[in-house]
Amino acid sequence: MSDAPIVVLGGTGKTGRRVAALLARQGRPVRAASRSAPTRFDWYDDRTWAPLLAGAEAVYLVDSGGPDAAARLADLCAQAVAAGVHRLVLLSSRDWGLSGDPERLACERAVEAAGVDWTILRPTWFGQNFSEAPLLRDPVLDGELVLPTGDGLEPFVDADDIAEVAVTVLTGPGHAGRTYDLSGPRLLSFGAAVREIAEATGREVRYRPVSGAEYVARLAGTDVPADEVQILDLLFGWIAQGRNAHLSDGVRQVLGREPRDFADYVRATAPTGIWNPDRRG
Repeated sequence: MSDAPIVVLGGTGKTGRRVAALLARQGRPVRAASRSAPTRFDWYDDRTWAPLLAGAEAVYLVDSGGPDAAARLADLCAQAVAAGVHRLVLLSSRDWGLSGDPERLACERAVEAAGVDWTILRPTWFGQNFSEAPLLRDPVLDGELVLPTGDGLEPFVDADDIAEVAVTVLTGPGHAGRTYDLSGPRLLSFGAAVREIAEATGREVRYRPVSGAEYVARLAGTDVPADEVQILDLLFGWIAQGRNAHLSDGVRQVLGREPRDFADYVRATAPTGIWNPDRRG
C-alpha cells in the first residue's frame, strides 16, 4: 500500500466526504479539501493548489461548476501532473455523456488530455439528493415536491456506491482510460420515489408535476442562481422526455455486485429523522 496521499476535492460534499471517509477507513492517507474544509482548496485561488498536490499520487476531481470549469480543470491537472500525480478520477454525469454536447463534455476532455492515467465516473441522479440537497429535501419536508419531470423515469444511484467505485478506481489497477456510467438497479419516477419516502416515514408527501416554464417561474426570486435554474430545467426536461429511462452497469463492472436499491437508501435514511419537519435545520 502506498504512503502517498490521495487528494479528494469537494471533500465536504455528497460524494467527496464519502470518498475521503472510505479511504481513511482503509488506512490510506487522504487530503480532503474544499473551501470550507480544514485543508483549503479554492478553484479561483491557485495559491491553494500546490500545497494540496505536493507528494500526492491520485486526485478525485469534482469540477467548479462554473462557466470556465474545463479551463480551470485543465490548469489543475497540468499542475497535478507536474507535482507527480499519476492518476486522475473525475466525477462527471451520465446526463452529459448522453447529451454528446462538446461543451458539457469539456471537463472530461481536459482530464483525458492530462497525460496520466484517468477514469471518468458518470452517475445518474443521487438518491441522497432527497435528504442532502435542499432543492429536493426541503420540499419533501414541506410535504409537496413540485417538479417538471412528469412521469419520466430515473435510475437513482446511491452516493455510497459512487464513493466505493471511486475509491476502487483511485487505488486499484485496471481502470485507466475507462468511463463508467453508474446507476441504481431500478427505474423510478420522482412521484414513485416520493411515495416510497412517504411510506417509510409515515408522512403525507405528495409529488406534483408542472411544466418547465412553471417550474422556472417558481424558482424566480429564490436563492437558486439563474444559470443553475437553466441547467435544472434542461435536466428535468430530459427526464420528462424519457431520455434517462435506462439502467447502466458501471457499479457492477467495478465492484462485481449489483448497486444498492433506492428502497435500501430510504429504509436506512428514514430512521435518522432527516425527513421529520420538527427537526428542520
